[in-house]
Amino acid sequence: MSELITYHAEDGITTLTLNNGKVNAISPDVIAAFNAALDRATEERAVVIITGQPGILSGGYDLKVMTSGPKQAISLVTAGSTLTRRLLSHPFPVVVACPGNAVAKGAFLLLSGDYRIGVEGPYKVCLNEVQIGMTMHHAGIELARDRLRRSAFHRAVINAEVFDPQGAVEAGFLDKVVPAEQLQEAALAAARELKKLNMLAHKNTKLKVRKGLLEALDKAIELDQQHMG
Repeated sequence: MSELITYHAEDGITTLTLNNGKVNAISPDVIAAFNAALDRATEERAVVIITGQPGILSGGYDLKVMTSGPKQAISLVTAGSTLTRRLLSHPFPVVVACPGNAVAKGAFLLLSGDYRIGVEGPYKVCLNEVQIGMTMHHAGIELARDRLRRSAFHRAVINAEVFDPQGAVEAGFLDKVVPAEQLQEAALAAARELKKLNMLAHKNTKLKVRKGLLEALDKAIELDQQHMG
């Protein structure tokens, strides 16, 4: 497995750790490694935990790729949105253990999980696209509309509001906050609980619950390709 995503499997739980520099930038290679890791975890019928390095889940898409040309940017955003769709429809539970900053695509990773745990501390969870001069893409809007609380949706997407961990729970980015030293164990405890589910019922119910969102994402991904093109 690529070193960009560290793969650790134990007792039916697979931990995928992003490991791409100090901001864990989401690049085409990271997405390819993610998909390969998810293929393997699916074969192993494992509950998945996604996490990052201490202090950072991800700072978002690799800006070197995003600024290298329209074609490269469209390709990366399309691959990222397709990964989001895959996580939302993954046949086994997905836990996201957030060890720190989750910005732009990093925050969208939180919105792609079934259960999200963050650490306490002075870090940022935000969709900063508007702040850095990027019009929010359709797929991002649809995901945020579905997963964030109504009161926070406009503030997060239109105003690029920055949330602290507790604010991120209230907004809908996170489900729970724990001290940093407890993150790994809290994520494993959540994964062990989710392992007790009937996986066929979990998968089928997830697909029913998210049917509207998945259809909206499919349309949004097409729109983003046309619009950005």
